[in-house]
Amino acid sequence: MLGVIEFGMSLQIEDYHALGAFRYAVRKFLRFSKTVLASVELTPEQYEVLLAVKTHAGPNSINIGYVSERLQVKHHTAVSLIDKLAAKNLVARKRSSKDRRQVHIKLTQRGNSVLSKVATIHRREMRQRSSEMIKTLRRLQK
Repeated sequence: MLGVIEFGMSLQIEDYHALGAFRYAVRKFLRFSKTVLASVELTPEQYEVLLAVKTHAGPNSINIGYVSERLQVKHHTAVSLIDKLAAKNLVARKRSSKDRRQVHIKLTQRGNSVLSKVATIHRREMRQRSSEMIKTLRRLQK
C-alpha cells in the first residue's frame, strides 16, 4: 500500500499536529459511539447498516451488495451483519418480485425506533464535537 503514496511532499510539524488532533477527535467520538451502541446491543457496523438502510428507503430499498459496498466489507460479512440485525427484529428481508435472486433489506418498526434513538444521540454529540474536527481539517487544508 505504501507504494501508492507520493513521497514528494514534505510535512511541517503543524501538519503532524493537525493529523494527530484530527485522529484524536475521531477516536474520542468513536469511543463515545461504541458506548451508546452497546447500550442498545449494536456494533458500530450494525449501526452503519441501519443508517444505510434508512437513507435508501423506498420501493426498492437496498440489497446485500449495496451494504457490502457501503461498509467496505465482503459479501458474506454483510450477510452476517444483516442476519444478526434480522434476529434482533431490526431489519427484514424481502425477495424482489422482478429478480428472485435479489433480496431487499428494510427497517422494521423496531429498527426505525432504535435507529432514531441512537442517531439522535449521535447527532447531538457530533454537533458538540464538530467544531473541533472542522478546525483540525481546516489546518490540514493549508
